[in-house]
Amino acid sequence: MELLKLVALDADDLAILSAHLQDAVLKVGDLAFLPEEKRFALVARRFDWEAPEHEPRRRLAGLHFERVLACRTRGFDRARSEDVLNLLAITFASAEAPSGTAELVFAGGGAIQLDLECIEAQMKDLGPAWSASGVPLHAETP
Repeated sequence: MELLKLVALDADDLAILSAHLQDAVLKVGDLAFLPEEKRFALVARRFDWEAPEHEPRRRLAGLHFERVLACRTRGFDRARSEDVLNLLAITFASAEAPSGTAELVFAGGGAIQLDLECIEAQMKDLGPAWSASGVPLHAETP
């Protein structure tokens, strides 16, 4: 299978990135905000939702946002670089078009908010897949 490479330039594109990154796991130390470059980046081990159901696997993937004006975190300690975060979704709340705030939502209540001039993000697989211990499960909502 080819490595996945996606670009997001609007909220619909960002929803596609979110779907591919749902249940990705990463360490706090794998996050980086580079204010002088207006960039936010992370490396995660994403669950490969396109893999056959009987062969669950993960892939190393990079995600970066350009044109980032500010970055705020809550629900986790940035100094605890080995703590693991489980990414649930990436959302976007529009402000004065084309600006807005992207939010990376993690299990347990953690989040990262990125104030953006506009949506300009890219996700790219960085290498081969490996076997996962199982498929992530989510509680069904009534």
